[in-house]
Amino acid sequence: MNEHLSDLDGAAALDGVPTEIGDGLPERAHVSAEETRRANRSWWDRYADAYQAEHGEFLGDVAFVWGPEGLDEATAGLLGEVAGRRVLEVGCGAGQCGRWLLTQGAEVVGVDLSFRQLRHSRRLDLKHGLRLPAVQADACRLPFADTVFDLACSAYGAVPFVADSAALMREIARVLRPGGRWVFSVTHPIRWCFPDSPDSLVATDSYFDRRPYLERDETGAVVYAEHHRTLGDRVREIVAAGLRLVDLVEPEWPEGHQRVWGGWSPLRGRLIPGTAIFVTEKPAG
Repeated sequence: MNEHLSDLDGAAALDGVPTEIGDGLPERAHVSAEETRRANRSWWDRYADAYQAEHGEFLGDVAFVWGPEGLDEATAGLLGEVAGRRVLEVGCGAGQCGRWLLTQGAEVVGVDLSFRQLRHSRRLDLKHGLRLPAVQADACRLPFADTVFDLACSAYGAVPFVADSAALMREIARVLRPGGRWVFSVTHPIRWCFPDSPDSLVATDSYFDRRPYLERDETGAVVYAEHHRTLGDRVREIVAAGLRLVDLVEPEWPEGHQRVWGGWSPLRGRLIPGTAIFVTEKPAG
């Protein structure tokens, strides 16, 4: 896998890449954890360049944006005090959030399934003179000891891209110290009722249809998998992992914000939530 990655050792090498991401045949169907893992690792390795070219400016190189609405951690403060805390960023991608946390005095480690995304993280490290330690790993099998992190966070990373998100919650609870906080953002579950178009306001799918969204190649192999959970499902996963739900944030679409990102747009954003941010804590005793 490494032979095509040398172009990111200090240069963006993104000129001319396509910004239309994903070309598989879509469907809703059940899929195994291993198929999900294999498909998403390959997908993000394949489309990391295009993703960073299309969304990198909005995300920022050293910034913590929770979702397409543009809510940033510097304003929201959902993690609480970060200076001097040991933080794990789950599904860190190019490390934009973790890099911002470093500038706030945190000790941060990133983890991502995609090696190509981590090469972009290294590129941005070199660009800004920062160093975000990061490892390639499955979020459901974290390569860390128990109770070693004060905080864990994820902005649209990992949680929807694993088949067993309940297992992911248990892993986060395992590596968090008592009193630690786990905050993650995902597509708001209500958005799964609507087609992936920024202009459609007509619900076409059941909120309770928990079959994942898949894309297959011409051979029928799964090349992308994203899993749906209802709000109730998420709460039950959190509680079952021994965590406590502190807050559920549904960012409103800001006035004057015109950016369209897939199914997120001003038209929809004025009417229905697009992002859900779960703020949880591991009990102190």
